[in-house]
Amino acid sequence: MSTETQTAPPKAPNWLGWVLLLGGIIGLILSVIIMAEKLKIMEDPGYITSCDFNEVLACGNVMRSGQSTAFGNIPNPLIGIAGFAAVAMIGAAILAGGRFRGWFWFCTQIGMTFAMAFCHWLAYQSMEIIRSLCPYCMGVWTVSIFMFVMVTVWNIKTFSGYTGGFVRALDKYKVLIAIVWLLIIAAIAVWEFRYMF
Repeated sequence: MSTETQTAPPKAPNWLGWVLLLGGIIGLILSVIIMAEKLKIMEDPGYITSCDFNEVLACGNVMRSGQSTAFGNIPNPLIGIAGFAAVAMIGAAILAGGRFRGWFWFCTQIGMTFAMAFCHWLAYQSMEIIRSLCPYCMGVWTVSIFMFVMVTVWNIKTFSGYTGGFVRALDKYKVLIAIVWLLIIAAIAVWEFRYMF
């Protein structure tokens, strides 16, 4: 067996490739829509967005807030466009047979963790400060959290060196973990806006 074969990085499963490819594409589409709506608001402050349905589901309130440009003058969806495009390419590369070393997955984990933390910060700002929800943004939160769970479980299983029952349970119930996580956020949102429906 050659040295190259012995040191070849692990092959990520195709299911992870599909999760990243489809999640990245969905997130990219939503980010482009949000950016387009943001540009229309910048051109016309009175513009009514396509997802302004009522007092609670009002994308315009979110897009006009200071939180929509959390990093200075850079609109949040531009970060999403770049990040989701990169994630989709990683997914496509996995499906094409690509293999990535541990350092690459470590960097991917950092990016996913940032996205997850940023989504939770935005969720808090939307529910507690802005007091409006953006359906497109909630779609971004959903795919970000789902991909975070999948990548985190893959990294723990593959690179942590642990193979005990806890790791096996994480791997077995990873989809359920993501669903419960998202349901908790949905329940919090319903509770926060219970008097506004």
